[in-house]
Amino acid sequence: MASGTKSKGASSPKGKSGSVNKARRSVVGTARKPKPWGMIMAVIAVVALAGGVIGYALVTVHNKEKWVVSADNQDPSDNIEGVVRKKYESAQHVEATQRVAYDQSPPFGGPHDGIWADCNGTVYPKAVRTENMVHTLEHGAVWIAYNPDKVKGKALGTLKAKVEGQPYMVMSPYPGLDKPISLQSWGHQLKLTSADDGRIDEFIKSLRENQYQNPEPGGRCDSQDTGFDVTNPPPFVSGKPDPTDPNTVTMDGKGAKTATDESGAQSGSTPPATGAETPPATGAETPPATGGSTPPSQ
Repeated sequence: MASGTKSKGASSPKGKSGSVNKARRSVVGTARKPKPWGMIMAVIAVVALAGGVIGYALVTVHNKEKWVVSADNQDPSDNIEGVVRKKYESAQHVEATQRVAYDQSPPFGGPHDGIWADCNGTVYPKAVRTENMVHTLEHGAVWIAYNPDKVKGKALGTLKAKVEGQPYMVMSPYPGLDKPISLQSWGHQLKLTSADDGRIDEFIKSLRENQYQNPEPGGRCDSQDTGFDVTNPPPFVSGKPDPTDPNTVTMDGKGAKTATDESGAQSGSTPPATGAETPPATGAETPPATGGSTPPSQ
């Protein structure tokens, strides 16, 4: 009996033993089933990748749209560093014998000849009279001027490729230019040192044919029946005109004529010839002779 009594006293209560065993099984079960960290990390990576793709797409769309002209984005060139802006009166025309005392070089607004230079993707091999070039800006063209002493070879070819065959684009050398390259649109200018600068394309996208920035959007860019000879354009004249010369027109329009009919005949005479044969400009056809009649304009 003694041994039996001792044995009974030494055994653990059934309820307590069951609890211990259950706890042990719980611990063992937990150890056997670790958290699926690999799967969790994979899901996180997929979510992060998807977020990156969506973010990239949104940025790409935004970058494209910021160069699109619209009622809500009337001057996309606001996004371009270095653009100079000025307000100019339009429809102030001068005769072929007059010169304008421009406030900028190259100018990008102000009084101008009643006849516009051909600007349908035209690349002039020689400098052209400034007053005719400024008129192209009024119609919505972008004028690429370059210093012929600084822009040659590959750089020159890069610029030509942006102009040739493109409507409302014109290019010409500009002797004495203080920077290698200068872009002009009406009331806007951007001077650059490299033909590979991405701002050139941004400027063109923002301002070429921009109806909100150009006084006469949709104006003609061809030279047919205007009297402007694209193969022998009026010559560039360097330096500022003599302020005492009666043929000098000031920036306030003194000496100019107001264009009252931009859809028909207007002031401005047939530009004087240079007296020397000039190679034909790229991307433009030679206009037929006008027979000496007053050229139409816009």
